Amino acid sequence: MAREIIRTDQAPQAIGTYSQAVKVGRTVYLSGQIPLVPETMEMVEGDIESQIRRVFDNLKAVARAAGGELGDIVKLNIFLVDLAHFATVNQVMAEYFSEPYPARAAIGVASLPKGAGVEMDGVLELGDA
Repeated sequence: MAREIIRTDQAPQAIGTYSQAVKVGRTVYLSGQIPLVPETMEMVEGDIESQIRRVFDNLKAVARAAGGELGDIVKLNIFLVDLAHFATVNQVMAEYFSEPYPARAAIGVASLPKGAGVEMDGVLELGDA
């Protein structure tokens, strides 16, 4: 099956050897997003809540570029430098998603690119064409 590379200027450009997303059939694999502001490629200003919101906004932009929405995500992976921010992730996520929620993992990590406090990636399944 053919792979389609998804690109949008509404989300940060790749900072390494990867694509923002890859679509295979009706499945879209979203690469990890950190809280970079797409226009400046600088980290968002503010606290961890601001970082989490920026990451969800970046994921939403890539999902839309692929023809979907955040609600089409079936699996979400969340990487946190400090798992004490888990409750904040849940609070903000509830503003971006509605039930039924995607399957999810939250993983504590030692560090993330550019000193980010959070990174997320996911898999979304597009509806019928």
